[in-house]
Parts: sequence; structure tokens; C-alpha cells
Amino acid sequence: MACFLVPMVLAIITSLVQKTARNLAGKIKLWILNVLLWGGVILLAVEHVWHGEVVPWPPFLTAMANPVEIPVMLHEMLTVGITMSVVTLTVWGAILVASHYMQKIAALRTVTHVEKSLTPR
Repeated sequence: MACFLVPMVLAIITSLVQKTARNLAGKIKLWILNVLLWGGVILLAVEHVWHGEVVPWPPFLTAMANPVEIPVMLHEMLTVGITMSVVTLTVWGAILVASHYMQKIAALRTVTHVEKSLTPR
């Protein structure tokens, strides 16, 4: 119903941080997180529109039209939306860790290659 709203709020916040704190955003590769979040939000929004859960007229979310559905929608946002956001943050963290170690390995290979070329034969 509205699970995509939680990662969307996170994506808006991280996009604002990326625009305002460029040095920090560059160091922690915030653009990767933004791509992951916005890609997921767009995909989920399209899927929700496709299934008629999001409409172009107020209240936009069909679950909001019936007051009985609002607690169900909020529960979904708190469970599914937060879970999706946590998984996305975890994937981003894994990408950062893998990138860090790949850079270390590349640097080590470069040093090893230079040392081999400098040793007499």
C-alpha cells in the first residue's frame, strides 16, 4: 500500500545531505545509496500504481479512503517499509566494504608489481 514512502523519505533526506554536504557525501559514496533508494522507490511506486493502490487524485493512497485501512497501511509502512530501508542500507554498507577492500587489493598488487620489476634478474 504505502511501504515505498519510508524509503522515499530516507531518499529525500540523503539527497538533501548529498547536495549540502558534498565533501561528506563524496567520502561515504552517498550517491550509491541514493541510486539504490530512488531506484527502489520508483519501482515500487510504479508497481503500486499498476495495482491501483496509488491513484492520481486525493487522497492518492487508496488505503486512506477507508479509515479502517489506515492502521493496516501504517503497520505495513512500519514493518515492510523499514525492513526495505534497512536492507538497502545494509547493501550499501556491503558495497562500501567491498569497494574498500578491492582498493586495498589493487594497491597491494600495484606495489607487488613494482617490487618485482625493480628486483634484479
